[in-house]
Amino acid sequence: MSNTVLALALASIGIILVAFLIYYLLVAIAQWKVYSKAGEAGWKSLIPIYRYHVLYKISWKPMFFWIMFLLEIVVAGLRAYIYQSVAPGAILNLILFVLSLIVLIIHIMQCVKMSHAYGHGGGFAVGLIFLQPIFLLILGFGSSQYQGPQD
Repeated sequence: MSNTVLALALASIGIILVAFLIYYLLVAIAQWKVYSKAGEAGWKSLIPIYRYHVLYKISWKPMFFWIMFLLEIVVAGLRAYIYQSVAPGAILNLILFVLSLIVLIIHIMQCVKMSHAYGHGGGFAVGLIFLQPIFLLILGFGSSQYQGPQD
């Protein structure tokens, strides 16, 4: 009986890994197409931090990428400090909450700007926020035309 359970567990892990690989490949292909439509080299979508810089350049302003990047570093450091601290205090938790909220707001604004850069409206931005891989596929393979950052 234990061999059957082990085989079932390994098969389940294998299926999950294959599904994750397919998901990752679809997202990578979609990002490649979105970048290509915007006149950027598709390979830029494959480099972890640089792709977000280019994404902000495509949809908004690179300055907001650097603000978000620095805020995320501060949030990660503060979160690590709070979790290792015996009594972090309410002020640090409040600061962490506010900074995390600012990061979330910048991300939402970037999705709205991305939607407008490809000629879509607020509904499409909601899709980018909640179902980003699907809506990136729509941007990449659909009839959307890149119009540039909208101010």
